[in-house]
Amino acid sequence: MAAMARTWTVGVDAGGTWLRVLGIDASGRRRVMRRPAAHDLRAALAATWRRWRLGSARVAHLVVATRGVWTASERRAVVARLRSLARRVTVLSDAEAAHLGALGRRPGLLVLAGTGSIVLGRGPSGRWVRAGGLGPLFGDAGSAFALGRDWLAVAHPARARRLARAPRAVALIAALAPRVLRLARRGPGPARVAVTRGALELALAMCVAARDARLSSPVRVSWAGTLLGNRAYRLAVWRAARHLGLGIAPTAPRESALEAAARLARGRDR
Repeated sequence: MAAMARTWTVGVDAGGTWLRVLGIDASGRRRVMRRPAAHDLRAALAATWRRWRLGSARVAHLVVATRGVWTASERRAVVARLRSLARRVTVLSDAEAAHLGALGRRPGLLVLAGTGSIVLGRGPSGRWVRAGGLGPLFGDAGSAFALGRDWLAVAHPARARRLARAPRAVALIAALAPRVLRLARRGPGPARVAVTRGALELALAMCVAARDARLSSPVRVSWAGTLLGNRAYRLAVWRAARHLGLGIAPTAPRESALEAAARLARGRDR
C-alpha cells in the first residue's frame, strides 16, 4: 500500500504525431507511455492515469509541452482543461521544451522539424524569438509534411488530390517524408527537389531567427523532431545555412522535450 501512495511528477510531450508521457515518483521510478497524438489531450492523459492507477492527488506537478500555446491566454486555456489531473499544472510550447532540452538556458537556435517545423531562438538576454511554426497552411517549411506535399504534387498529383480530401491529411502526407528522403538519395528528381527546397527554407528561417535574437556568429544550433533525426537531411540544412552566410556551431541535443518537461515537473532546471 505504501508504494501505491507515492507521489508522482509527470512530463508530457504532445506533438503532432505522437503523445509521450513520462512519470517519475519520489524514489526515481519511471513510467513511460507513447501513443499516437490525441485530439482530446485531457481524455488521453486521464486514460493514462487510469492505466497507471494514479489519482490527481498523487500527481504533484504536471508539465505539458504542446503546440499552439505561445500567449499567456493560450497557456491558461490549456491549464484550465487539465487542472483536474494534478495538484499543479504548467503548460509551455513544445518548441520551448525542445529548446530547453537541447540547449538548456544557453542562447542559440533550436531547429525543430517533425510533422511541422519551427526555428526557435533564445537571445543573450533570454528573449525568445521564432521563425515559422505557423502550421501547414501558412508555415511548416522544411517539415515532414512539406516534403511529402512537395513530392506528391509533382510525382503523384492524382494521389495528392485524394489525400487533400482525406481525414488526417496532414499526418498521412507527413508520413511520406522517410520515403522522400530515401528517393532523394538515389539522384535527381522530384524527391531531391523537395528535400533541397526544405533544407533551404529551414536555413532561411534560421537566418531570420538568429538576426531577431541578436545572436553572434558562430551561432549555437541544436535540433529536435523526427525529420532532423535523419543525419543526411540535417547536414543539408546546415550546409544551406552556411551558404546563406550564417556561421553555426551545431551541438547535439542534451535531452528530449519530454525529458525537459519531466525535469521541470520535478522542479529541476539548469
